[in-house]
Parts: sequence; structure tokens; C-alpha cells
Amino acid sequence: MKAINFVVPGTFVLLLSACSDDSSKKPVVNAPESTAKSTESVSVDTEAKKEDMVYLEQDPAFVKDIISASVSSQSNMFNREAVIPPQCYTKTEGHFNPCYTCHQFATPGEGRANWMSDGELQGDYGFSDLGVTNHWLNLFEDRTARIEKISDQEIDEYVNEDNYSSLAGRLMEQGWDAWYPDLKDLHLAADAFDDQGFAKDGSGWVAFNYMPLPSTFWPTNGSTDDVMIRLPEGFQQAADGKNSRDIYLLNLSVVEAAIKNFTEISIPEMDEKALGIDLNGDGELTKTQRLKRPTHYLGGASDIAVKTFLYPRYTEFLHTVRYVGIDDQGDVYTPPRMKEVRYMVKTVDHKKSTLGAFYAEEQKDKEEGNLPRYATLGQEGLDNKFGWQLIGFIENEQGVLRQQKYEENLFCMGCHTTIGSTIDQTFAFARKVDGAQGWGYLNLKGMPDVPMFGGEIPSNLEYLERVGGGNEFRENEEIQNLYFDHGKLNKEKVAAVKDVYELITPSPERARALNKAYRTIVEDQDYVYGRDANLKPATNVFRSIDTEVPPLEPQHRATYDIRLDWSGYKED
Repeated sequence: MKAINFVVPGTFVLLLSACSDDSSKKPVVNAPESTAKSTESVSVDTEAKKEDMVYLEQDPAFVKDIISASVSSQSNMFNREAVIPPQCYTKTEGHFNPCYTCHQFATPGEGRANWMSDGELQGDYGFSDLGVTNHWLNLFEDRTARIEKISDQEIDEYVNEDNYSSLAGRLMEQGWDAWYPDLKDLHLAADAFDDQGFAKDGSGWVAFNYMPLPSTFWPTNGSTDDVMIRLPEGFQQAADGKNSRDIYLLNLSVVEAAIKNFTEISIPEMDEKALGIDLNGDGELTKTQRLKRPTHYLGGASDIAVKTFLYPRYTEFLHTVRYVGIDDQGDVYTPPRMKEVRYMVKTVDHKKSTLGAFYAEEQKDKEEGNLPRYATLGQEGLDNKFGWQLIGFIENEQGVLRQQKYEENLFCMGCHTTIGSTIDQTFAFARKVDGAQGWGYLNLKGMPDVPMFGGEIPSNLEYLERVGGGNEFRENEEIQNLYFDHGKLNKEKVAAVKDVYELITPSPERARALNKAYRTIVEDQDYVYGRDANLKPATNVFRSIDTEVPPLEPQHRATYDIRLDWSGYKED
């Protein structure tokens, strides 16, 4: 058997020939730290065969070193390609397509700021030498015995504990000098907001109703979540500098029209005469429920031009990822306990041409084999190079929220930097229910499965059909049993569900099992090995990629628009 060195910062790996004896299936151990730090390069013996596989081993001691390091430390990392998410290692078998929701070509002539145009990655992995090895080892861990040891009562009590409210105070005690979770009572989910989504604490955060992106944020795959937006003070004020809820809501609507590239959008009824603004552009001051997208924002932000597909500077997003709550009736709800609190703020307002240059630089880096690198800002998180700063808080071993370490935060960069489907590096807001009826806390009940923008097929149904399962890995057994017959999607069964809630939420039994599975990851603190709460070791996932075999044959690649067509949706 021939051993080949594969040197990676923070670990030591042997490539073991697949043609050798059964010992090739043994995992390998990490080298001492001195070996790990000896090089920043990745080298592979050219005699290695394509069949050779890489096996990495989970190392609790190494994880402990990462957790004990400073939040900015990059000296001891397990995966410098953490920007490649676990889903990219799915065994597609040439026709199952989970790739299309992220990797897309730019739409010519539309004026988008996202020039990544990476749709070819549906047919080409484009991984670095390091990236071909799947570092998301938690996918392959068998949690069955540990799940069985956690009772339903224990996990229910844990999920319903509030681990959010103490975070801000603890940060202040540490001398925190950056953004902190400033939305009071957010653990109460919908009860923290009024009917239009405005936070009851007056903080300026506004919740909106959107369709979760398939399928990581489907509750049936382990998490509930919510997203809030906040615009700068000037956008919340009338021209005289006084706070105005109407002006704020109008400016939020202008942002929505800009991000979705709508020329007009519905709004709650407004009195144009009282506001002194012809909102619908009909030349008269009356009451209206339509807003024509203006060239500039309104009120205290009237000097700021509206730019399509871009948020104004200092736009903020707050995103909480939570466990799956189950009430006494067996219904899914958003519980108090949070797995993560994520925050991003746009600090630089780049021109579209400048952003285009950044995308070109990213593509050049990939071609040259350069590994991802992002500036660490300490308490302010990471700079994504495109004008946004991102920071995250995640549970410690006791379930108390702590700031993410560098590598844990690096995980977020893969989705919020250079993939072709995002709009200004974001997902959820472009998927908001259009206009007036989309302001309010996330509510999947009564929400129809609408097509993507410009499409005809209900988007979740299309996803299930293209992917061949209820998640990217095709390992959601409950979805398989409900909607698939011998591996083929039963479209009639999907069409018969009454709303998105029924389609993408789990049974109480599955919800509790997923909560328990994730709890074991929290106990281990090995987020660097992945955060997917799989109930069994994954089988439809590669441990190592043969980059000469395309993920998908051409006929199975697809176009996609992250925006949705809500034109046929009217609330009861």
C-alpha cells in the first residue's frame, strides 16, 4: 500500500489507495500542531490515482484547541475551505440536482449587481485541491445511541428555554464594543412584533414573511428560523427629522421594489395628502395602496438614490436559527431556544462595476487555486469583501450563546459572498411575500407553493423533483415516504397539500429526533465538522470528489431565480 502526504494546516492526512486491502478504510489522525503549522500549501504526490480516497478523523482535542483560541485566530484551522458547504459533496448520480438554487448564470440586461454567473458549477465542481476532500465529518457520525438516551421531555424542556435574552448583557459585561442583539424579547418569536412586523420594543427591526430557501431552512430538516431587516435612522424619519412609521414602511417598500426590480409595489393604504407625496405617480394626492418606485428614498433619506438589486448603506439583517418547537397539538412553532444568532450590516456602498471587479477577482483566485481569505474584524465578525460585515453567535456546550470562532464564521462566507443566485449577498428578502401582505412575522400556514419568478411550476414541488428528495442529500426519510413512490416524486400528493407549512414541517417524532441530534453536536462543540442534524450516517455524500466526473449531465442542469412569483397569492 502506498501512502501519500496531503498536508493541510491543522491536520495530517494520508491518501490510502482504494486498490489496497481493507486497511484503506481506516481514518487517519491529526498530526501535532508543529506539523500542522509547517506549511500553508497543499501538495499531493502526482502518482496518486483518481480512485484514491481521503479519510479524516474527528479529534476532540483539536476541536478544544479551536474553541479555546481567540475569535480571530486563524493559526489552527481544520478546514480552510469551510466556504464549501456540505451540500456540495452530494452524490448527484449525474441527474439529482441540488446545485441550482445557489449556482446560476447572470440574467443579461437586467442590471443585476451579482456578476458571479456560476451556473457552470452545476456541471463542474471547480474545487481546490483541498476542497475535494469532504471535511464535514459530522455527516458520517452515527448518533443513534446518543439520540436514544435523550428523553422527549428533556429535549422539549431544553428547546423551550430562552438562551437569547441574557446575551446582550453578557456581552456588555465583557466590554463589548460592536453590534449586540438589541431586539428585546426576540425569543418570543411572533409575539415580539406587531401585525405589520414592527418590533414592539421600538428598535426599528421589522420582520417579514418569506418562503424559506430549499431545503436547509425547511423545518423538516432540523431548524426553524426568522429574518428581520432594519434601515438606518434617516429612512425611519420624515423630512423634518421626526420618526414616521409611514415613511419607514414606505422606504422598506422601496427597498423591496429595488431588490426585486419592481417598478411598483403594493403598500398598506396611505394618505398621500397627509404625507404630501404622490406615491402612485398619478398626479393626484388621494389615498392609495400602490407605490411607484421613486428615484430616491423618501423622508429623511431623500438624498439617497435608489439602486436596483442593491440595499442602501447601513442596511442590517438579523437572522435567528432555532430548534423545531412542537406544541401540545403536535404543531410546529418557532421556540425560544436559538441555535444561532446571525447578523450582517452593509458598511460600504459599492458601485455595480466595482462589485463586478470583485466577482472577477474571485473567479481569478479560483482559477489560480488560491484558498479563501477574509479579513477578521474581531467583535465585528468578518468582512465579506462585498461591503458587508457578518458575525454570528452559536451555542456553547451548555447551550449558552457565544461568539463564533473564525472558522465557524468562515462557514457563512460560502453563501454570503460569491454564488450566482443571491441578490446583494442575501437570500430571504428577495423571497418575501410581495408588498403589503408580506410585512409581518414568518408564517408558513396558508402560504401557497408559488413558482419562482418567471416560472410556472410551484417552486418547492420543482425542488423536490429536481433533487429527488426532501433535502440535498436525499436522506429525509419522512419526505421520501410521504411524497415519493419508489424514488419518483408523486406530484399529485405534493399538489394536494394545503400550504407550505404542511409540505415542509416534520412530524413531532422527527422534530424531536432532529432536536436531539443537533443537541449532540452542541455537546461536542465540533461545528467545524458540520451543523447538519442528520439522524443516521449519510450515504448519499462523497468523502472525496473526483473532479473529472461532472456533478450533473447537461440535460439535468437548470435555471433559477431566487425571487418568487406571488402574483396569484391573496391572503384570506
